[in-house]
Amino acid sequence: MADINIQRKKSAPSPWVLVLLVAVALALAAYFFLRPDPADEPAPPTNTEAPAAAADTTGSANSTIDAAESLPVADSTQMPATPEELARQAAGSATVPDYAQRNLQLLTATLVDLADREDFRTPAVREQRDNLTSATTNLSEPNARLRPGFVAAAGLIRAMQQTAYPALEVQATELVQQANQLSGRHSTPAEQQQNQQFLTGAAAAVRVLSQPPVM
Repeated sequence: MADINIQRKKSAPSPWVLVLLVAVALALAAYFFLRPDPADEPAPPTNTEAPAAAADTTGSANSTIDAAESLPVADSTQMPATPEELARQAAGSATVPDYAQRNLQLLTATLVDLADREDFRTPAVREQRDNLTSATTNLSEPNARLRPGFVAAAGLIRAMQQTAYPALEVQATELVQQANQLSGRHSTPAEQQQNQQFLTGAAAAVRVLSQPPVM
């Protein structure tokens, strides 16, 4: 009896595998054909204006610093006054709450400006000028201390008097004594009167110091 060779039929591959392979092939083809060419991409902009702007900013900052350093330390917004204006302000009503503070600012600006005169450029005047600017740095703040400013203003007046104004010696010495006796406040009528007396005398001294010395 002859043997019958029975062969098992091979199963056909799943159609989903073919679909997946086709999808992968299409994706790869699309990637290679549709991707942008690096040569076509725009070059990043070169920031050539930033250093110039930074340089301008630095230059402006330096100019601001130089301008600030050239202003009087006491009060950069206060301009020096003429001797007549200084005397007029000192003779005003002392009952005004900011009378002493405002007049001391005006006196400081005027003395600092006067001390820059060529014949006043001595070590003693320079030292007293620095003391005055340091003592009146915070005059524009509320409840600022006034007594250090009064004392320093009197010290600068005496130093300037000692350069070439012997006739002003007694008055300058009296101003120093008055300044040391002031409380630095401006509340009571007595304090207001004392402050006005000092400021009036200081204005009179500035009038003399503003004139050329008699040689």
